[in-house]
Amino acid sequence: MRYAILGSAQAFRDDGTPVAVGGARLRALLTALALRPGRAVPARLLVDEVWDGAPPADAVGALQALVGRLRRALGHSAVLSADGGYRLAAEREDVDLYRFERLARAGGEARDPAEAAALYEEALALWRGPALADLPDPAAEAARWDAVRMEARRGRLTAALALGEAERA
Repeated sequence: MRYAILGSAQAFRDDGTPVAVGGARLRALLTALALRPGRAVPARLLVDEVWDGAPPADAVGALQALVGRLRRALGHSAVLSADGGYRLAAEREDVDLYRFERLARAGGEARDPAEAAALYEEALALWRGPALADLPDPAAEAARWDAVRMEARRGRLTAALALGEAERA
C-alpha cells in the first residue's frame, strides 16, 4: 500500500488502484497513522489528533470503531494493534511525505543541476494540496513541511537558473 497525505489523505494499492477512504475522521486517522509509519501511536494521541481536543464521551470505543472502518477499507493487516495504540504497517517510503523529504534532500545534495532539477520536480509533484489537510489542527506539523516545500522550490529555481532556464523559472 502507498499513502498520500500531501493533500487530502488517500491510499493506493500496490498496483496503483485507489482505495476509498471516506469520511473526515477516517482520513484524519489515516493521516495521523501515516505520519508515523511502522510505529505504534498511542490511542490517546490518536484521539487528540482525530477529534482535536473535543473527543466523544467514549473516546476509546469511538477510536476502536474508526480503526475497524479503516481496516475494512485498507485490509485488516494494514492497521495493527500495538502497545496501547495502533500502527500502520508501512515503511516511510510508502508515504508520499517521506518520499518527498528523501527526494528533496537528494536534490539538495546533487552536484549536477539537471539531476537536482529532476529530483526537485519529482518531489514537488507529490504535493496535491496542503500537507496533512485532513487533520483537524495540522498547524505546527504542516508548517514544518510547508517550509521544506518552499526550500525545495528554491532549490528547483536555483537548478533552473544553473541550466539557463531563467525564463521558465
